[in-house]
Amino acid sequence: MEKVSFVKNGELRLPPGFRFHPTDEELVLQYLKRKVFSCPLPASIIPEVDVCKSDPWDLPGDLEQERYFFSTKEAKYPNGNRSNRATNSGYWKATGLDKQIVTSKGNQVVGMKKTLVFYRGKPPHGSRTDWIMHEYRLNILNASQSHVPMENWVLCRIFLKKRSGAKNGEESNKVRNSKVVFYDFLAQNKTDSSSSAASGITHEHESDEHDHEESSSSNTFPYTIRTKP
Repeated sequence: MEKVSFVKNGELRLPPGFRFHPTDEELVLQYLKRKVFSCPLPASIIPEVDVCKSDPWDLPGDLEQERYFFSTKEAKYPNGNRSNRATNSGYWKATGLDKQIVTSKGNQVVGMKKTLVFYRGKPPHGSRTDWIMHEYRLNILNASQSHVPMENWVLCRIFLKKRSGAKNGEESNKVRNSKVVFYDFLAQNKTDSSSSAASGITHEHESDEHDHEESSSSNTFPYTIRTKP
């Protein structure tokens, strides 16, 4: 029976309700390692794409989702190990230290993960973008097969880092939910001290519509002071 392919024109197309969220260990052992040694894959779900031939926004797939690609590393110099990661509009630049991918059982190092950020323009004066790439490579030294693969395959996960809007949202919520304190200065002239204490200071936590109802039903004209929470 022929294996069903979920990749069409380089784009991942899963049936409704299915999601592809592999762990780092699964990416290295179940997909990258099998690809490197030409073994059958669990599913035809990751396309082969040269990620540096196109800018990240031009690669196939949904830009709002994580995209996975098998790619081969191109040497930047004939006699060097550095990879050529230049694209049409910019370049991928490594950031931080490579992370070891270890098995959940046995703690065996099976691969490495490199994090790269995409920059527009030419190095070293490119402008940083929110495009991130995780590049997985196999640890050949710990591979069970004795032969060395002919092609230098890597597995790339590319996604657009979402800028956090929590700070702005929190600030707007603080303004929206700020405490409203009503000071009734005329209440001091009332002879009934109990009613004066009851209507002197009021803390409102309801909506703006409720605030309007409360203020309009008052017999006095209070001063409104908004205080920071």
